[in-house]
Order: sequence, then structure tokens, then C-alpha cells
Amino acid sequence: MAYTDANHKLIRESFNDPDTLSNWGRGDPCQSNWTAVLCFNRTLDDGYLHVRELQLLSLNLSGTLSPAFGQFSNMEILDVMWNKITGSIPKEIGELRNLRLLLLNGNQLTGSLPEELGYLPNLDRIQIDQNFISGPIPTSFANLNKTKHFHMNNNSLSGQIPPELSRLPALVHMLLDNNNLSGTLPPELSQLPELLILQLDNNHFEGGIPSSYSNMLKLLKLSLRNCTLEGPIPDLSGIPKLAYIDLSNNNLNGSIPDMTLSNDTTTIDLSRNLLTGPIPRGFSGLPNLQRLDMQNNRFSGISGSINIPTNVNLSLQGNPACPNDSVADYCRSPSAIVNSLQSVPSNSTENCQPQSCPYEYAPGSPVPCFCAAPLLIGYRLKSPGISDFPAYFYSFEVYLTSGLKINQYQLDLTYEWQKGPRLRMYLKIFPVYTVPGSNTFNRSEVLRIRSMFTQWEIPDSEIFGPYELLNFTLLDPYKDFIPTPTSSSSGISKGAVAGIVVGAIVGAVLLSAFVSLYILRFHRKKYHAISRKRRISRASLKIEGVKSFTYEEMKHATHNFDVSSEIGQGGYGKVYKGVFTDGTVVAIKRAQEGSLQGEKEFLTEIELLSRLHHRNLVSLLGFCDEEGEQMLVYEFMSNGTLRDHLSGMSLKIPFVTTTSL
Repeated sequence: MAYTDANHKLIRESFNDPDTLSNWGRGDPCQSNWTAVLCFNRTLDDGYLHVRELQLLSLNLSGTLSPAFGQFSNMEILDVMWNKITGSIPKEIGELRNLRLLLLNGNQLTGSLPEELGYLPNLDRIQIDQNFISGPIPTSFANLNKTKHFHMNNNSLSGQIPPELSRLPALVHMLLDNNNLSGTLPPELSQLPELLILQLDNNHFEGGIPSSYSNMLKLLKLSLRNCTLEGPIPDLSGIPKLAYIDLSNNNLNGSIPDMTLSNDTTTIDLSRNLLTGPIPRGFSGLPNLQRLDMQNNRFSGISGSINIPTNVNLSLQGNPACPNDSVADYCRSPSAIVNSLQSVPSNSTENCQPQSCPYEYAPGSPVPCFCAAPLLIGYRLKSPGISDFPAYFYSFEVYLTSGLKINQYQLDLTYEWQKGPRLRMYLKIFPVYTVPGSNTFNRSEVLRIRSMFTQWEIPDSEIFGPYELLNFTLLDPYKDFIPTPTSSSSGISKGAVAGIVVGAIVGAVLLSAFVSLYILRFHRKKYHAISRKRRISRASLKIEGVKSFTYEEMKHATHNFDVSSEIGQGGYGKVYKGVFTDGTVVAIKRAQEGSLQGEKEFLTEIELLSRLHHRNLVSLLGFCDEEGEQMLVYEFMSNGTLRDHLSGMSLKIPFVTTTSL
């Protein structure tokens, strides 16, 4: 079904955010560059272009999800992550038969899960985590034969986990932690043939851990922390690659089976239970073990000799074995996971001159002091299989950069542990140095890297687990690469406005000039954009007091049009504060590409402006018409904001033409 005007109006109105989606409703969504709308690059059988993706990630949207979403019959990705959406999930979303990714996490959704979502035949991933969704998990979800990822943690889901979910042939991640689930753990979950992560922490189950869970041959992580479980721990020796076991803060009792665990095991946390007997000696010989937490149980000692590597975080505090001198060194609280922001060591940039770099120095670049504009990415490991990240940093770097198909030195990151535990990262991805001045990505590379994250094309890692994208921030050089929200106001946004902001009628002469310039604006649309390499001859315009500047002079005066030099913005483009080599301070009004005029119109405007002189108007000093740019250079006016000038607090009234510039 084609996307109709009625549908887009319903969706836009349901968000209660007209500014963010201000261009929705202007023409066809697939041909008018709508914010966050991506379409197929071909027409389908009905002859129309159709919406393929809605990428509404982190746009500060409020309101609700409209049932009109169900009319996007060909849509494959619905992404409204990390907004402020309230209300319930519309059952009409269950009509999106082509949907692959349903990404609703990080909002304020309430109500229950619609049964209709269980009939999405192509769904690969459902993420509803970090909402307030309540009620049971629908048994219809057992029909999601292609779904690999159930991320439903941090909600208020209740009732028992449906045993019918054991029929899911492709499921690899079941994240249901931090809910109100109850009843017994279904033994049938052991029949899930591809399950890698079973994370059910902080629920209210009855009974014990089913012995059948020892048959989960592909399981990598078993996390059942704080689930009111009772009874013995089953022998988990039959799980060949089990790396992470957290059964802490339950009522498990009896002795631990003398298990032969995988050499891949990094974490064993059995603390705060009622376990007795000796700790199996096999636990002390695991080569990759990082954390062994046995505190606050009833252990009498360790079976056999103690062979714990110094890098293992071991605690036996709160056990009867602790008075024994042979284990006294281990009777202390385990080291807490560091949750402050940590940096990973990289090449030093201390000797680089900050004032000569408008972006950032790439710390990993093989070219010293390579100044470049990075992509800024918020990233989080949702269920990592490790407890100590520095020991796995190099492995993570190889994993992520190979997945993105970039060089390892292009990646720079900081990280911090968060509640869960989850590993929050702040990624910076820098372009590759090729020739002098190559300090940014091209558009196709930005779109490629972004789609790798937003479409989960980076394969999940066994040890690092599933990831989530929190934000994808584009610096100024990349702002126009992806459709983004536009401001509803075209007025000036910053104080200390230079004299280029608003028209002021001063007498009949100025009124006449306004009329003339308005006519020029009306007719400028007839002309094509000027060539990038066209240069006006200095002799073509000889007006007293008006100078022709070069593009290089403009670039140097504004530090390459750096954002720090920006003092205003309107529909014509941006205004920069510039400082020439002789110390002259000016205001430079730079036309954006869609506002460029024909050559004759631009020259005529300059001639008209040069004739306007008044003690309350700033003066036109010059212009630039090179490299496909059109810029006007004015006397710089400080001493306050536009409000100050219009209220009479300053002496000189700013002046702006009504043309496209």
C-alpha cells in the first residue's frame, strides 16, 4: 500500500513534535528527503517508491506510536529508539509482514505486548527493553521462526515464561532480566538449538534450575542473578563453551558438583547463596578466569591445593573457611567493577598544536598530528561475557574494526561499566589520511558505517555479546549527509550578531531598495547554480569601497569556516565572524548551495547594497564569488544581541537583504 498523506499526518500528529519532523508532508516522502525516512531505490510492482526504513533514533520525540504505522506494508526497519514515546505498542504493527527490525527500546511505552507481533514472519530482532511494558509474554511469539534476538529486559513483564518459546529455531539471545516474571523456569528452554545467552536476572521464579539446562550445547552465558531460586546447582560440564555463570543472590544449596568447565570461562559468581562443602579444585585451574566470587556461602575450603592466578578476582569472604590461614588471602571483598570513565592508551598528541586543528587529532593515526573530523558513536555491550575489559581490549578492537571493515588505528574509545553489568563505550572513528587536506569521510563512507550499526550488520561476538546503538553524532562536515531535523525558525540563533540579520526601513530610499531586492529574489530561481570553479574578474566590478576577496582569504579569516566562528544562521545560510591578516574584524554572510544566485543577480545585488549608506546601517565592505561560493563581507557589529539593537540599546541598526543570501 502506498504511503498516503492521511497516514503521514496521523503519524506526525501522534508524535506531538512538529519541529523535528517539520518537512513531513512536503511532497512524496521518498522524493522530498523527509527527515529519517529511507526508501527503496526502485519502484515496486505498483509503480511506487516505498518506505524501507524509519530511522528516528534519538530525535527527542514525544507523543505516541500511531496505528497508521501498520500502513507501511513494505517497511523493513522501524527504529524509534531512545526517545520519549509513551502509550502502548499498536497491534497494527503486526501487519508489517516485511519487518526485520522492531526497535522500540529506550522509551516510556506502557501496556501489554500485542499478540499480533507474534505473526511477523520476517522479524529478526525485537527490542522493547527499557520501557514500562507489563503483562505476559504472548504465546504467539513462539511463531517467530526467524527471530534471533529477544531483548525485553528492564520492563514490568509478568507471568511465566511461555514453554512454547522452546519452538523458536533461530533464537540466540533471550534477555528478560529486570522484569516481574514468576513461576518455574521452563525446562523446555533447553531445547532451543541456537541459544547463546540466557539472561533472566532480577525476576521472581519458583523452584530450582532445571537439570536439562546442562544440555544447552551452544550456551555461552547463563545469568540467573537474584531470582529467588532454590535447590542444587546442576552439573554444567556438558556445556562445552560456557564462559559466564552468574547464579548469585539466590537460595541455592548443597555442594557444587565437581564440574569440568570450559577453558573459555571468564566469570563464575555464586555469591550470596547457601552452598556448602568445598569449592571444586577445577575452578582454580581455568586459564581465562577473571572473576571467581564465592562470598557469603557456607564453604568449608577449597578441594585440593590452591592454584589461583594473581590476576583472578577471588573472594571467599563470609564463609566458614576464612579462619583457615591457607585461604586468608582470599577472604576479602572482591574488587568492584570500575564504573568511572576509562581511556584506552593510544598514541600521544601532546606535541600537536591545538590551535591549528579545527577538528581533533587522530591519536592512532600513523601520520603524526593528523587533524580530522571523527564520527561520534554511543555504543553499549548489553550482555558481555567478560568482567575485565582491558584484558580483552585488543580482541575487541580487532572484532569491531574488522566488522566495520576499517583499520584498527581509525578507532579511538573510552568506556565505563554500567549497571547490569553493561559496558558503555564512546567511540570515535577517524578517516584515513590519504593526501594533505583529506581530513573527512566522504558521504558514501559515512552512510556505510552508519548502516553497519543501524542494521546490525556487525556480527555479534561470542565473548562480547550483543550490542546496542545509543547515538550516531555527525559533526558539521557531515551534517548534510543524512536527512536531519530542520529548525522551524530561520532567525538568528546566537548573540553578538554581526550586521547581517534583519532589515530595517530607514526612509523612502531604503523602502525602494527593499522592493528592488525582493524582485531579484523572485527571479533568481530561474538561474542554475554557478560552477564550482567560476571566478569573477576583478575588473568586472569596480565600485568604490567594495573589495573583491578571494575564497582563500575567506577560508583563512574564519579558520576554514569553523563552527567556533559561526555567529548566526538563517534561510540563506550561515554568518561567520572573520579576522583578516591585517586585524580587520568582519561579518561574512555565506550562502548555502540552495540559495546561490546567477552571476548577474549577484553583481546587481552588490551594486545596490553598495549605494545604501546611513549612520544606522552597517556597511558592505566586499564580496567573494569563487569556488562555487557567494559571500558578502560586512562591517562587524558587536555590542549585544539583535534584541538589544531593535530595542534601541545600541546605536547602529543591523541590515540584511531580502535576497536568498
